[in-house]
Amino acid sequence: MTFIEPGLYVRNGFAEGPLADAALSRATRAGQFLDELQEQAPTMTDGQLRDGVYRALRRFTQEQPRTCQVDSITALIRRGVRIDWPASGRLPCA
Repeated sequence: MTFIEPGLYVRNGFAEGPLADAALSRATRAGQFLDELQEQAPTMTDGQLRDGVYRALRRFTQEQPRTCQVDSITALIRRGVRIDWPASGRLPCA
């Protein structure tokens, strides 16, 4: 086990601890929100869809997402490309 900071450590290539649990929870919620957006996209305006993508990314990263990233994901969803946001039970560490 490698200690990174209080509440976060790495064991067998996966992050563990309360901070890792919180990050996994954010990733799961952001993925669910993104799935809902993709289902509702045909009935949304471009602005509504873009705002939803922005909020999903912000929920995941807890920072302001880059404009180009929001625009790129919004365009893909609008073209019908399915965006998968997998969140397993553990967070892999590089």
